[in-house]
Amino acid sequence: MPASRWGPEVLLHVLHETAYDYVPPVRTAQHMAHLKPATTATQRVLDHRLAIAPAPARCSEWTDVYGNTCTFFSLQSSHEALRVRAESLVRTSPPAEPCSKQPWEEVAGRIRYHRASRYDPAAEFALASPYVPHDAAFAAYAQASFPPGRPLLAAARDLMQRIHADFEYATSATDVNTPALQALALRKGVCQDLAHVMLGCLRSLGLPARYVSGYLLTEPPPGQPRLVGSDASHAWASVYLPAEEGAGEWLDLDPTNDRTAGEDYVTLAIGRDYSDVSPMRGVIHGGAHHTLRVAVTVSPASHDGTTSAAPSMTE
Repeated sequence: MPASRWGPEVLLHVLHETAYDYVPPVRTAQHMAHLKPATTATQRVLDHRLAIAPAPARCSEWTDVYGNTCTFFSLQSSHEALRVRAESLVRTSPPAEPCSKQPWEEVAGRIRYHRASRYDPAAEFALASPYVPHDAAFAAYAQASFPPGRPLLAAARDLMQRIHADFEYATSATDVNTPALQALALRKGVCQDLAHVMLGCLRSLGLPARYVSGYLLTEPPPGQPRLVGSDASHAWASVYLPAEEGAGEWLDLDPTNDRTAGEDYVTLAIGRDYSDVSPMRGVIHGGAHHTLRVAVTVSPASHDGTTSAAPSMTE
């Protein structure tokens, strides 16, 4: 991983705004959101605020099976618009450089079920998921990166680099419901698609890999100010590196940008694929037509939590 441009720790301010407008008005609605960043070994949430308008009749928070914070809220009166503003202050640090040299076949063999073997919870992420099936097409594409005996770490990084080189980043080629196999055939898509393709390749070889949603600090052109709302949610893949004893580690690889995730990344949620961690989803009654606008701003923050690119986290 390249040396840090910011130092051993980075303080990041994340503003994620979602706006729905409905015609005709929605009568009632129930929504679930993944908008609170995770707390991990390299990331700590210092502050988080969630503002919802109109005010929900009910709002509750819980932790799901993958450790993600989920927020459920319901609206029981007619409304023509919904505004959800999530604001977070997160301290991040660079991950340690992994040193695993295990051949990929050895890892796949350890994860595969054997009678009386020790169960590794990461094995769940080697299974197929709603958006990412096991398929020979994934294994065939991955083959060039996974010759016999190659260490998993080197093979996974090579796969990331090949996806970055072979796929065109095209926002109009796919949508949030595009299956990973279709993105593989198209050789184009957005970060969600590239992450799904990488998951499909790894899992089709029997290797655990999980989907990560989050944010990436992007730098404006030289001399230009950072634009509020110009960033977007991001997604990448995470491959499992088992340890000889005890719990293994996860390495986050971003095929969209051909790099290891560092301190300029903010992890929002993890899951099997996008269906587990979509920022917002719900059920509405009424509102046959709607428009959706999403704006995300990720900015470096000062030690008091303020930033020049977005409002400070004050009431």
